[in-house]
Amino acid sequence: MNFKKVVNRNEEQAIASWINYLNRIRLDRLVEGLHSQDINFYDAIDTLDLTMEEINKTIIERNRGGIKGMHGFIAEVAECGVGNAREQILGKMPKYKWVNDNGAIDLIRDGVEIQQKFVNSGNHLSLQAIKQHYSDYPWFLQNGRKYQIPSDHYEKIKYLLSISKEQADKTPTSNGEFSLKQWKEVHDFFDNEKIKLSDIEPSKLSYNDVQRSQIEETVNIEKDSIKEINQTIRKELYKESMPTLKQGVQVTAVSATLEGGMTLTKGIIKKRKYGKAFKDFTMDDWIEISRDSGIGTLKGGARGITIYALSNYTATPAAVASSLCTASFGIANEAYKYRNGIITQEEFLLNSEVLCVDVSVSALSSVIGEVVIPVPILGAVIGNTVGTFVYEIAKDNLSKKEQKLIKQYFEELQEYDLYLDEKLDSYIQKLQKELKTYYKLLEKAFSPNYSIALKGSIELAISLGVSENQLLKNEEEIDTYFN
Repeated sequence: MNFKKVVNRNEEQAIASWINYLNRIRLDRLVEGLHSQDINFYDAIDTLDLTMEEINKTIIERNRGGIKGMHGFIAEVAECGVGNAREQILGKMPKYKWVNDNGAIDLIRDGVEIQQKFVNSGNHLSLQAIKQHYSDYPWFLQNGRKYQIPSDHYEKIKYLLSISKEQADKTPTSNGEFSLKQWKEVHDFFDNEKIKLSDIEPSKLSYNDVQRSQIEETVNIEKDSIKEINQTIRKELYKESMPTLKQGVQVTAVSATLEGGMTLTKGIIKKRKYGKAFKDFTMDDWIEISRDSGIGTLKGGARGITIYALSNYTATPAAVASSLCTASFGIANEAYKYRNGIITQEEFLLNSEVLCVDVSVSALSSVIGEVVIPVPILGAVIGNTVGTFVYEIAKDNLSKKEQKLIKQYFEELQEYDLYLDEKLDSYIQKLQKELKTYYKLLEKAFSPNYSIALKGSIELAISLGVSENQLLKNEEEIDTYFN
């Protein structure tokens, strides 16, 4: 039993299992993230559906607020629904609550009490409505309470506040975008009232968004926005789950360090087995150990990046990728021996075949071990150890008769493979011949000359198995059929 080979295979498969574990963590996070995002999306859409249902049931159907005041109640419910949906799509808890008591407070957001004013009459940008409310409730702005107005009103106020008196006097009013009267009103409001701009915040919706005739479209537009956000988040989750250059470099470095360190340790142990104390190690001993550990480091780095690349960018299990690496190193070594005349061609082929079988057993055993013992690294190592031991014992104890049977079976496989190749070649030649005939028929069937095209169409139909009795073969038969 070659215990050294078993140890080496365990080391290789341990690295493969570790890389596979890293890959699995990323994929598990992706699956978990996508599942959570599905829940976030459905919760957000459900919130918007319930919002529209609430608006219809408690406001529109009851004509609450009448023609002039209905949009104010719609705005309160819509602000809560839209605000909560935008939180939920990001995986956060809803934070808006509709008070619905016709009192000084309309809604609450994360403990902040809000009075909403959606008033367009008089073109006062909702400021006069705020002034009246503050006159009725002079305590309202205590403890961080806020007034909330339509988003378009808020932006207009900010724009007017940004214009100086000199600019205002020069700004044209003919296009209706600017009003000197409105500019004065806004500046007078913040100059003379106790209310500051920081006491006011924009709604998520504009004045027109919450009108009775528009609210359903507003909610549908918000649903489309939620869907876009959902797709963006899902794409980001997928992007985060992809293998990265940084992780590939880390895997390469760790793999190189492990294999180089193991080679160094085994080199020292080998020298110690011969009875040498550390103090007796010669310069040649250390050069040999350093050379071997350097080669091990290079192999480890190559193994790490190869396994990482194959297991992430192709459908190759990590255990198989590691075995491919081992086989490549081994065959390269055998090729070196053959080129330098150390072994014959027959020995090169035999050694390469045996090596490939060895690493295949190692890969299969590791995969089975990971399935039976789903513990990272441990399952692969135990599986490889057991599988390799069983294989080595079986290989060492095969009788000559069994070896002869295997050789005979291999020869039969080669003969049958040759037979199948000949059959395949025959079918290909026949197919090519049929295709040539088919293309000629197609050329005739689609010829610009109608008589040639008619004849070609008939030949093509017959070649495809259509009965001649079902075909119109000349002008007389065509006229008869259509008359």
